[in-house]
Amino acid sequence: MNASPAVQVRNALYPVSEAQKKGMFEAGPSGPIVMVNLLKFRDRAVYEDGRPCDLTGREAYALYGAEVGPMITAFGGKVLFVGDVTWLAIGEVDRLWDEVALAQYPDRAALTAMSTSAEWRAISVHRAAGLEGQLNIETVLPAWLRTRQGG
Repeated sequence: MNASPAVQVRNALYPVSEAQKKGMFEAGPSGPIVMVNLLKFRDRAVYEDGRPCDLTGREAYALYGAEVGPMITAFGGKVLFVGDVTWLAIGEVDRLWDEVALAQYPDRAALTAMSTSAEWRAISVHRAAGLEGQLNIETVLPAWLRTRQGG
């Protein structure tokens, strides 16, 4: 059995390439999207403004999470699932993510509008303080399932 080539993973806080930055403002797929968030927390929160802090990364991110949930709803979306990662059943990575979150938006434009709003920027300080990095993956229902569901 031949081994597959290694997959390179780079957690980040913000888009890392020009293509990702540009893509946020493109129309994207039609209809709803579900963002899969694979979150890796810092051991200790670190605020960019240097404020003293005695929070773990998870605790700082929880401050962000408490406010971003209602914001997602205000932009027409909904939080579908949030859960701690407990085990890797298939595959191999150097380090597991700590948490997975699924959020649905009406379309990419709604996600972009939210994540570029002044309100989001105000709460994102807790996100940046708490996260070591993340993968943020846009998904849509596959065509065969959309057809079955009449969409």
